[in-house]
Amino acid sequence: MWVAPHSFSKVGESRSASNGMNLNKAFILGRVTADPQLRTTPSGQQVTSFAIATNRTWTDKAGARQEQAEFHNVVVWGRQAEVATQFLVKGSLVLVEGRLQSRTWQNKEGQNVKTTEIITERLQLGPRPMGVSGARGAYVGDKSQVQNETQSAPELPTIDIDEGMPVKDEDLPF
Repeated sequence: MWVAPHSFSKVGESRSASNGMNLNKAFILGRVTADPQLRTTPSGQQVTSFAIATNRTWTDKAGARQEQAEFHNVVVWGRQAEVATQFLVKGSLVLVEGRLQSRTWQNKEGQNVKTTEIITERLQLGPRPMGVSGARGAYVGDKSQVQNETQSAPELPTIDIDEGMPVKDEDLPF
């Protein structure tokens, strides 16, 4: 257990009662499990929610490699929600910084359900997944389109080096 240093406490105040020693911060780096869908609240605010999968690997006592996936619910508001909806697709790598927030709601059967979500404060997009060439609207889902793009790509030049010829320092481009 971490205890605040005495210098943070006010005179006559116990350490456990000092204000400002709370932290609610979450950082996750993982892959989006489904395409985010943009919604608008009745008050006009834009919001999107999606799940991010993170993996944890470890070696157990027997020396076998173990892997476990964890799924995190993420909520994004405002302009960031627009960006997330435009650029994130299933499989996208994303870094989310935010705070944990729990809420209770009723499902269709009328039972109370409690859920914990990460309310996004900052969103950082990772590299585009294979088959995505730009914004979400340009998502390439058809394999024939991917093949056509691959075929039209310029061929990389090959350099033939005669094994009998020595390479001189002045021939190197660096």
